[in-house]
Amino acid sequence: MCGIVGYIGYKDVKDILLTGLQTLEYRGYDSAGVALFTDKDIVVYKDKGRIEHLRQIVGSEASCTGIGHTRWATHGVPNHVNSHPHQSLDGRFVLVHNGVIENDDELKHKYFVDYKFKSETDTELVVELLSYYVRKYKAVDVALRHLMNRLHGSYALAILDKEDPDVIYIVKNKSPLLIGKGDGFNMVGSDVMAMLKETNEFYELDDLEYAKITKEKIEIYEITGALIERESFSSKLDPNDMEKGTYAHFMLKEIEEQPFVLRRIIDEYKKDEKLYMDEEIINAVRQSDRLYIIAAGTSYHAGLIGKELFEKIAKIPVEVHISSEFVYNTPLMSQKPLFIFISQSGETADSRASLVKIKKMGYQSLAITNVEGSTLYRETNYQLLLHAGPEIAVASTKAYSAQIAVLSILAYLVGDINDFDLRHELSLVANVIETLCDENELFEEIAKKTFTKRNCFYIGRCIDFYVAQEAALKLKEISYIQTEGFASGELKHGTIALIEDDTPVIAVISQENTNLNTRSNIKEVKARGANTVIISLKSLSAEKDQIVIDDVHPLLTPLVTIIPTQLLAYYAALHRDLDIDKPRNLAKSVTVE
Repeated sequence: MCGIVGYIGYKDVKDILLTGLQTLEYRGYDSAGVALFTDKDIVVYKDKGRIEHLRQIVGSEASCTGIGHTRWATHGVPNHVNSHPHQSLDGRFVLVHNGVIENDDELKHKYFVDYKFKSETDTELVVELLSYYVRKYKAVDVALRHLMNRLHGSYALAILDKEDPDVIYIVKNKSPLLIGKGDGFNMVGSDVMAMLKETNEFYELDDLEYAKITKEKIEIYEITGALIERESFSSKLDPNDMEKGTYAHFMLKEIEEQPFVLRRIIDEYKKDEKLYMDEEIINAVRQSDRLYIIAAGTSYHAGLIGKELFEKIAKIPVEVHISSEFVYNTPLMSQKPLFIFISQSGETADSRASLVKIKKMGYQSLAITNVEGSTLYRETNYQLLLHAGPEIAVASTKAYSAQIAVLSILAYLVGDINDFDLRHELSLVANVIETLCDENELFEEIAKKTFTKRNCFYIGRCIDFYVAQEAALKLKEISYIQTEGFASGELKHGTIALIEDDTPVIAVISQENTNLNTRSNIKEVKARGANTVIISLKSLSAEKDQIVIDDVHPLLTPLVTIIPTQLLAYYAALHRDLDIDKPRNLAKSVTVE
């Protein structure tokens, strides 16, 4: 959520900031702004709306130093006043902020009882508190340290000081923030994608650190003021992967990239023509008496399927927890648990809060993420990468499939299975997905005929129920159709009361032992007027099934049954003329609890 880009150097900064902010649109936002250092002053341009609107209002002043921001509203509605950057009343400091200050009301009452705040944001409090500390202690470095000691919550700050045009200050706690090192310039950004067109050398900031950045120099400090030496890293991302190419939307591009992603995962986790993962990770899983999968949203649904894979293949019991619930309602633990954190971005705030909690309890952890160097990647004991490439659309597709694929390989290797060849089976899955992606016209037609109502249901049993939950999330998040995923056997325990004439009910059938049961449930809703669609495997299909998929291994069916649901969601949103890649109110990287 929210995004930060900053630049100090020799180039005109406006296009660098605006282009960088555009690469962060996937994070979700509802307003945007930039602050530019000119010869005479700091000028601020900001407003509610998209980057395209910001481009139109930014002036022509020459500037080689600036900071930019995309805001996802937490404190106050999206409008001009609440947009970032915010400037202190005395005009000296301008800053942008990602995160949430939890004690902002307390600080306002303590320090600014007579001050009339212009905005509803916690960020205005931050910039005024910084200004207060600078007046009190005279030095910006000292003021930043006091600021960090007083603020509770998550924050990534980029700051301009009107009295020192040759520096950008940055501060970090919990919210991600990176430094990009260039030749005669330096940058800051919420992630590498915002800076990748300018540089591929980066420094991480850890929690409760701040940095002083000029065009020639980068200095990173602890909260105590001690200077830190830190190694830089480079990114494996290809800037071309962040372009849509000939596709109308990133979501469609990423759906169709899934066969390639699966083949790349097979290749990345291979040694001597066999599937392979680090033996330390394999042993850590084998030595645990229970796995706890912690995730949110789409990653949580992948975790549910991971539970099936580990329990069926590796014979290890698994619990799956929503990360935001786990933090505050932690269950009784087994004697030797291992925690698996699944996150596309590796920056999910709720998961990170859960990680902090279990680390205090002395437990080991494994991160499965798409972003090397992300917070979860750095702070867990073990790491596995998804190798899915950048996923720009807010609605996750290829990262979800990559998560299931990586979980399947881990379970397979832990279980030391030799009764089937997973590498071969995953290759077959990739081929089946390619075939499905060639049937776009079929899915578009079904979407037009099916999604005619305000409400919709996906149903399935066992592993198909998990797919139904993810399918429902995809449809609701980009088409805004109220969609729920249900265990089909639960329909008659209450939910069937919601079935009306033409209510869409889509069933997922991929398991032989539940095939007839789910078909019976379909008859029940059809008798009450539902408009039904059946997604089935070829070996289980009936004559009138609308979507029939070639058979794959029973435990890998979620990788293929999810594809039609992704495409149905895409075309449902397309025919409603909605912003498919950037649905309202949503963010790709959820960096606040």
